[in-house]
Amino acid sequence: MPRWNMIKYKQEKIILAWIMKNCLEEYRDCDVNEIAEKYIEGMPQISEVAVIPDESNHVSMIHGAGNEDVSLTEGTVTYDIRFLAVAPVSGELIRLIINIEAKNDFYPGYPLIMRGIYYCSRMISAQYGTEFTSSRYENVKKVYSIWICMNPPKNRENSITRYYIVEENLVGNVKERKADYDLMAAVMICLGREEDSNIDLLKLLNVLLSTEKDSEDKCQILEDDFHIKMAQTLESEVSLMCNLSKGVEEKGFEKGRQEGIIAMVSALKDLQIADSIILNKIQEKFHLAEETAKRYL
Repeated sequence: MPRWNMIKYKQEKIILAWIMKNCLEEYRDCDVNEIAEKYIEGMPQISEVAVIPDESNHVSMIHGAGNEDVSLTEGTVTYDIRFLAVAPVSGELIRLIINIEAKNDFYPGYPLIMRGIYYCSRMISAQYGTEFTSSRYENVKKVYSIWICMNPPKNRENSITRYYIVEENLVGNVKERKADYDLMAAVMICLGREEDSNIDLLKLLNVLLSTEKDSEDKCQILEDDFHIKMAQTLESEVSLMCNLSKGVEEKGFEKGRQEGIIAMVSALKDLQIADSIILNKIQEKFHLAEETAKRYL
């Protein structure tokens, strides 16, 4: 692998390692560098290999995982980034299949967490013929679907929430081995203002995905606070890492759009041709945030 590609690969892995340490219970007690160097398997895939669960002859997922899951009966799911990892549990290694998605719109017309759980289900069913065959369900690997939400509602800003399977005794008191049912978890990482971030991961992602900071400032913070050596401008890293640049671009577009609307409203006020009814209609039409509307309208 060329030296520059190796540097980018290491940068990707260290950012993924920060997410894994803070969101996945298997890595809570591990050092970030240990996770990056020891437990992320192969090179994280962004758009290289297709996994087709309805066919009987599959490409092995042992050394990587494609970002596209195609089913003849359920349609195509394209993941932002999907990769494999191993985790130490009781001295043995288990395999995790981890999907990370970036989402700028928290309310796309359906509950986002339901999509996260659906992605978990698809990643489990897609293992047939790759991780297990016939009735060897003991070989099913645990999956995670992690969602980075860049524009959450106020009450969810700077939060990390996990949804997973638990055992509940309705009658009697029995205990199954946790590893036999703890097979999926969806995690919602909701970003907010950087200055309100008191958790390292939230600060890292708020910096990485900020539309307020330029590349030089981002690189400096990532090097100083998180010891992530950046060798080139961050645009290329964001573009490479998880397809997160799409969310940043959307966020930047929305910011520019609102600035344009605010400038238009200011001009209307200066010309004294806009009353409160017109201004309220502008707020409704362009879905301006209430605090933005109060300040400028």
